[in-house]
Amino acid sequence: MSLEIPATIKPWLNIFHPLLMFVLLGVSFYALYLGVKVRQLRYAEGETKKELIKGKYNVRHYQVGSILLGLMVVGTLIGMGATYINNQKLFLGPHLLAGLGMTGAIAVSASLSPYMQKGQNWARYTHIVLNSGLVAVFVWQAVSGVQIIQNILSKL
Repeated sequence: MSLEIPATIKPWLNIFHPLLMFVLLGVSFYALYLGVKVRQLRYAEGETKKELIKGKYNVRHYQVGSILLGLMVVGTLIGMGATYINNQKLFLGPHLLAGLGMTGAIAVSASLSPYMQKGQNWARYTHIVLNSGLVAVFVWQAVSGVQIIQNILSKL
């Protein structure tokens, strides 16, 4: 099957995925910050707790996490789609496999929300471990993505 994409659009296909992913990396750090605040709230007392409640960190963490989940899945599909459209194949390598693993990890992490809302500590700890690993791999993905972009630009 041949997908003919107009020549004016093709270059944008290669740049949209990396731009989106760098934005999502920043959003991931913001979600991490909010998650730390939620954790502080859980163990705070007195005036400190009252101040943390005003920040609505739990609601914001949940909302940012939901947006992050959706955009990461879409961003993964866009990256794979752009690669396939431009090369008629996917390159099975560390960048693709790590990206797919990250997409799976964020989906599993998000699926733990109902258990965390019911106070299940195992779900909280699993959520923290999964997302810590996800952010670490995401940083590596950014580095390997820059190398891929440099490779693409050198061929232009």
